Formats: sequence, structure tokens, C-alpha cells
Amino acid sequence: MQTKKLGFGLMRLPLTDRTDAGAIDVEQVKRMVDTFLERGFTYFDTAWMYCGFHSEQVAKTALVDRHPRDSYTLATKLHAGFINSLEDRDLIFNAQLEKTGVTYFDYYLLHGIEAAMLPKYEQFDCFQWLLDKKEKGLVKHAGFSFHDSAQLLDEILTKHPEMEFVQLQINYLDWESEWIQARKCYEIAVKHGKPVIVMEPVKGGTLAKVPEEAEKLFRESAPHMSVPSWAIRFAASLDNVMMVLSGMSSLEQLEDNLSYMEHFQPLTEEEKKLTGKVADIINAQIAVPCTGCSYCTEGCPQKIAIPQYFSLYNEDMRENLEEKGWTINFTQYEILTGKFGKAKDCVECGQCESVCPQHLPIMEKLKDVSAHFDH
Repeated sequence: MQTKKLGFGLMRLPLTDRTDAGAIDVEQVKRMVDTFLERGFTYFDTAWMYCGFHSEQVAKTALVDRHPRDSYTLATKLHAGFINSLEDRDLIFNAQLEKTGVTYFDYYLLHGIEAAMLPKYEQFDCFQWLLDKKEKGLVKHAGFSFHDSAQLLDEILTKHPEMEFVQLQINYLDWESEWIQARKCYEIAVKHGKPVIVMEPVKGGTLAKVPEEAEKLFRESAPHMSVPSWAIRFAASLDNVMMVLSGMSSLEQLEDNLSYMEHFQPLTEEEKKLTGKVADIINAQIAVPCTGCSYCTEGCPQKIAIPQYFSLYNEDMRENLEEKGWTINFTQYEILTGKFGKAKDCVECGQCESVCPQHLPIMEKLKDVSAHFDH
């Protein structure tokens, strides 16, 4: 396993056009990749659909084509939403090998397992299929990412002890959440002796920009540390965690992460208690706990920019709107609706809610967004 716990998540890469998930600033990504490797970090995480299906190709361009194969570790994933036959498994896997330019993957995951998706993975025998890939040397380590209850995770690991690791959403905001069950899922992984890879440690950026009251607590405790550093360090401080993924979207974010993860110091007990206080403050203010993964947008018939709208809405809900009356978010919303459908255009087909890892009531929340922005 890795000695340095920070992994480079190739999911929220820098863009030249913020309205186009595929408009990746490849030159900046190259600089980020080079810096990451130069500082002794090696783990890169991508997936079939990330960045509008362009992430794996960028991994080839910025990483694989430019660095020796033994200098990095590459992980990617198979998502049940894109397979409808036994043949589809290999079609996607072989395309991933071609897109990334590698001959094997260090880590390969069945992607985003939850109750609704699990039957499909079982139907197409994906667990055994993944083991076959490992036996052939096409995959070094087999595991899965997971978004559901601790009980279901326990059932899966009991049925499939051959899985070597599990990727979980863990952050201090979701640690005691009865919905995400971060702590409970972590404890199940420990129970089964499975190393944990952490996703969403900063919860899609939510924990990078916290309420002023919460930021003050962090600054008073450690003036030299950035706000997101607390989130990354919280996850990395857990004993059974082997890797913490950060979806870094700028060279500045990468440099900040490296500054405290290069010579990582776990949180003290007092610092852990402080993250709990901050979580209480944030939970009291957040309107829609969206992580911005964008799984919901790929199949939206109205092309609604759901994560972007939720982000703007969350920002406004933290503002004193009676005092301000207007915020820049109204302009940002109008700009986005020039390219995407408005919140009020939702036809309530339910596609978005069926794939949301957070199990959010998206259709209902879009009505709130529409009431706020659509005038």
C-alpha cells in the first residue's frame, strides 16, 4: 500500500470553460501531475464518466504518456449505469485500457454500489468478472466504492470477502450522519479488515468554504492551516484509511494539499473535537448537501445544471438576503441558463434521483431553486 495518503482525484479538473465539463485545462493538469509526482505522491483516481467522459483520456495525456509506468498508481471504475449485458463489461474495460494507455490498472472498482445498483452488478457477475481480470494481470487490486447503509456494506463484504478494499465517502460533516453513515460504514470496513480509500473528504468543496463562525474556530486553533486542510487531515487521521482522494481543480489547491500531506500529522483529540463543532455549525446552515459529483446531469432530458444551481442556492441561503436583496448568484444563474435548462424546466422524470449517491430529493430541491431564481 502507499506510504503517502493523498490521492489525486481526476474528477474536478481545472476547466477553460466552467460550463463545459470536458473543457479541461490540460496544460495545468500536466503541471499538477508533475508536481504531485515530484513530491513523492503516486495515486491517481479516475472513472469512465468523469469530466464528461474525458478524464481517462486526460490521465493518458498528462500522466501515462509522460511518466514511467512504475512511477504512479492508477485507479478507475466500472459503473453499472453503463452496462446492460455481459459483453458491455469488457467493452468498457477494453476502452478504458485504450483511453488511459495502460496495460493494467493498479486498482479497479465496481463503482458507486448502493441498493438499487447492486442487483445489476450481481446480474452480470461483476464481482467474479473483476477477479478474472485480476487473475489475468489486468487488475492488481479489486474493490468497490460504496454509497449506502452500513448494514448493506456488511452484507456485501460478508458475501464477497475476496474484495480487497472499499472506497467510502468520509468527512467530518458526514461522520455522524444517519443518512451517509460515514462512521458506521468505516467501522464495518474495519470489522472486515478492509483498507479504506476515502472519497469526498471535502464534500465537493463544501468543507473548503465554511461559515465565518466555523472558519474563525479553525483560524484560532491553527492560523497557518487552510480550511480544507482540516477536512483532508480528518479523513487521513483514521487508522484504517490507506488513501484520501482530493479532487483538485487548480495548481493552488494541489500545492495547499501537498503542504500538509507531504509530512502528514494526524489530528489531535482536541482537533477532532473541533471538527465536530464545525460540523454542527455547517449542518445548521446548509440547504442542499450536494457534493457536485454531476452523476445526475448526464441523462437529464432538460439538460439542467443541477449541481451548479444547488451550489448557487446554498450560497444564497447563507446570505442575509433581506439586507442585500440581490447577490451575484442571480447573474451567475442567468449565465448558466443561457446554456442549460432552468430549474423550473424539470419534468420530474426521476433519472437524477435514481443515480444520486447522496440520495437527495433533487426534484423537490429544484422547486426551491426555481422559486428563488426563476422570476
